[in-house]
Amino acid sequence: MEIAVHPLEPDRRRPKPQDEKNLVFGRIFTDHMFMMDFVTGTGWHNPRIVPYQMLSMDPAAMVLHYGQGIFEGLKAYRWENDKICLFRSDQNWERWNRSARRMCMPEMDPAIQAQAVEELLRLDKDWVPHSTGSSLYVRPTMIANEPHLGVRPADRYLYFLITGPVAAYYAEGFNPVKIYVSDEYVRSVRGGVGEAKTMGNYASSLYAAEIAKKKGFTQVLWLDAIERRYVEEVGTSNIFFLIGDELVTPALSGSILSGVTRDSVMKLAKHWGITCVERPITIDEVMAKTKSGELKEMFATGTAAVVSPVGSFSFREESFTIGDGNVGALSLRLYDEMIGIQYGQKEDIFGWIRQLNI
Repeated sequence: MEIAVHPLEPDRRRPKPQDEKNLVFGRIFTDHMFMMDFVTGTGWHNPRIVPYQMLSMDPAAMVLHYGQGIFEGLKAYRWENDKICLFRSDQNWERWNRSARRMCMPEMDPAIQAQAVEELLRLDKDWVPHSTGSSLYVRPTMIANEPHLGVRPADRYLYFLITGPVAAYYAEGFNPVKIYVSDEYVRSVRGGVGEAKTMGNYASSLYAAEIAKKKGFTQVLWLDAIERRYVEEVGTSNIFFLIGDELVTPALSGSILSGVTRDSVMKLAKHWGITCVERPITIDEVMAKTKSGELKEMFATGTAAVVSPVGSFSFREESFTIGDGNVGALSLRLYDEMIGIQYGQKEDIFGWIRQLNI
């Protein structure tokens, strides 16, 4: 793919943040972005890197009316030797195409996605933070920008890729978070689009998340939409429970996002000889195992926060503390291992790291 590059003049480039440890997630963006267009019958065309800029859309753009849009999230890490690396980016490109198929949007060759990221980071590599724990967040997005009113798949799409330096996703950092279990509101339903990384899934989570925050909680633990009994996800992350010596996570049922970090945690746990099970788990079981002391740890996983230990949760006005409320040994071990692999400080036994040629 021949990419047209239109770099921003040096004197117009933004100052880079100096305090990398206190970056606020999703607030700062780099100098450039990648863009590409799709038209039915023509395919993907006009790949270009341009200065970060506002988008221009017709008021009738179909994404604004029918929500036809998807995105991904991954990170670029700077190693001590100054190399820039990605973590399991091939999994992001596979999930991207699964989301595209579910939303009736055009798929994209993973090689094109990989090239777009590499060329953009070649231009903005100085934005990748130097400190462990900080990274450059990469957000590929596709929206239906055909101007048309009428419910059908669009014939025109815009793909764009933006990046920005980030530190910890949660203000608590790696400290245990408090979560609120909602059985009044749901995020998605089996047979819907919960397994796709599409905008509407996140919009549907906002109301309950605001209720949780007003009550002093960090995130919402979602239950299934049919029986309101089975645990699904927590906020924007997958959820794990260490029950006895067994690590349990809800099975992918069509309403749960297949997380890259989720898969990585399961592979690491199995490699360490820990029994890892994907199965339905009810909130009643979680409460009972907590009361009996069999639930030793509970943690969320995702690209943004990596591993986020849960210290306590609340359901129907009853509060439950996991263990002693502190970070568990397995949560800490998984976090240290993941961070170590991502920053080149530990051996990459699974071949998860892709080093960029920039």
